[in-house]
Amino acid sequence: MSKESELSNTMYDILHAMGKDAGFLYETIDTFIKDAQNANKPDMTEIWQIIKKDRLKHLHMLKDA
Repeated sequence: MSKESELSNTMYDILHAMGKDAGFLYETIDTFIKDAQNANKPDMTEIWQIIKKDRLKHLHMLKDA
């Protein structure tokens, strides 16, 4: 692998974090929100919605980095 094709540590860190956040946002969080709604737990539903909003914000921050 040539130097030009190597990932820097910071680029790897960004990509790794984005992958984890994307997986959580697009595979998991909506299930957690629905579970809380089905359990009639509005406080928990709100917490999961806030976490989703925050994670989306973080994902966009990393994308812009």
